[in-house]
Amino acid sequence: MWQAQVRIDLDAIRHNVATLKGMLRPGTALMSVVKADAYGHGMLRVAEAAVRGGATWLGTATLDEALALREHGAGGGVKILSWLHSPGRPLGEAVAADVDLSASSIDALDEIVDAARKVRRAAAVHLKIDTGLSRNGAGRGDWPALVTAAAKAQADGDVEIAAIWSHFACADEPGHPSILRQQLAFDEALDVAAGLGVEPPLRHFANSAAALTLPESHFELVRVGLSTYGLSPIPGGAPDLRPAMSVHARVALVKAVQAGEGVSYGHTYKILKDTNLALVPVGYADGVPRSASSRGLVHIGGKVRRVVGRVCMDQIVVDCGDDDVRAGDEAVLFGAGTRGEPTADDWAVAADTINYEIVTRMGSNRTPRVYLGESA
Repeated sequence: MWQAQVRIDLDAIRHNVATLKGMLRPGTALMSVVKADAYGHGMLRVAEAAVRGGATWLGTATLDEALALREHGAGGGVKILSWLHSPGRPLGEAVAADVDLSASSIDALDEIVDAARKVRRAAAVHLKIDTGLSRNGAGRGDWPALVTAAAKAQADGDVEIAAIWSHFACADEPGHPSILRQQLAFDEALDVAAGLGVEPPLRHFANSAAALTLPESHFELVRVGLSTYGLSPIPGGAPDLRPAMSVHARVALVKAVQAGEGVSYGHTYKILKDTNLALVPVGYADGVPRSASSRGLVHIGGKVRRVVGRVCMDQIVVDCGDDDVRAGDEAVLFGAGTRGEPTADDWAVAADTINYEIVTRMGSNRTPRVYLGESA
């Protein structure tokens, strides 16, 4: 009998990608972002489901993620982009494995060129412009020099400039004034590149939020992360997306506790009236946010109930009132919400965070992922 598990609906992943693909104009490709172990859903299995749904690109932050995809054959012959590299990483392995690499500076481009020469193969490079996120990407003042250097490397046969790209800061806040500013900055960067003789086949800017709200930013490729997993980055949700993750555990113990008793470490919560408490064997070691102490919600015995007291490393305590809850009953921390259970969004509110963090942190060696659906 299982004690706790994270369930992943691969059919929901495939459905979400197909739905998102259907929102794009003909000819626009879709990249499913599978970084951070596919936002906690399991990179290799999610990659396979996303490709079945219509993704022709997979996105990773780190080189190790990209190489793992290639090593395990996940996604077959789809394109892979990796974009976050510290100096000295083994870029030659990526070039040899047909992984596209991002460059935000001349130093980064030089490393890619060196790697390409060592493996005697041109590297596919995506030049990134910082349009206002002030994070990764070349600043506007550095952009012409980067494009010029990339153009020379392409003429020398060391790289192929595959794309120019950027990333929105506030696309999840429709109407935010930074959105238009970034779009104009991206257009300016494209014009500068064209003036220097660089017009790559791909431009990509849109993330999940922009994919849903800014069709003018779709260009030839759209990168969808959170929405691949059925969660929405924008207020009000997204049409016809199905959350793929649900978190389940079996109640370990039920006990009657009298009014006035303290619950869990520090006695930060006191029982107001006689009640039954259910002990659920998952805690912050399994990804349950400690910041949701006395705020998180759990579905047990047909009702949504509240966590009381501090979230512990291995367990949480849930107030079940006068109800007849028993050891062995199933507790659902969150799921799609279609059966009355809490959602990742509910836990995000309880923990004062975002749904991205809730799903990405879930699971551990003792709380295994279980894959469901025809694709499993």
